[in-house]
Amino acid sequence: MTREELLEELRREFPRFRICYKRTSQLSRAIHWALLALTFGRQREFLTGYYTVIGDTLYVPETWDALDDADCEILLRHERVHLRQRRRYGTFGMAFLYLVPFFPLGLAYGRARLEWEAYRETLRATADLRGRAAARDPRLRERIVRRFVGPAYGWMWPFRSQVERWYDQALAEIERA
Repeated sequence: MTREELLEELRREFPRFRICYKRTSQLSRAIHWALLALTFGRQREFLTGYYTVIGDTLYVPETWDALDDADCEILLRHERVHLRQRRRYGTFGMAFLYLVPFFPLGLAYGRARLEWEAYRETLRATADLRGRAAARDPRLRERIVRRFVGPAYGWMWPFRSQVERWYDQALAEIERA
């Protein structure tokens, strides 16, 4: 599926969906500075390396323009999970789950649960579009595990072995399907 077809599909499901470049977003810049402070300077790539859904808006870094169709679909399938979560929990509920339980940093169970669901779709999309070997790639596994246990998401789930087990179980379920 092409980028435009995917975006049209998202707009049918979420009529207010839009894309905004992080470089032009005051909100994104404010979040960037807040994350720098909260992570003691360890999350430096929010503006340049991460895609972020807030409300009906997907905030994108400059790398958005360079994504090929497969990478774009993998990304948009992940972000669609977040859009559906927001619809399911409401804007306030989603923000609460993402930011509060149990702690904003170090043990963010709500954020971890939301991201586990979205990263499961990342794995499914990767297997669908790039093949099972790509989904099994140890570099992808390490990149996703590091997002949970490292500063990218504020050390949202510090139990590396549990995240690794989740990854392996999610991949096994996808391969069985």
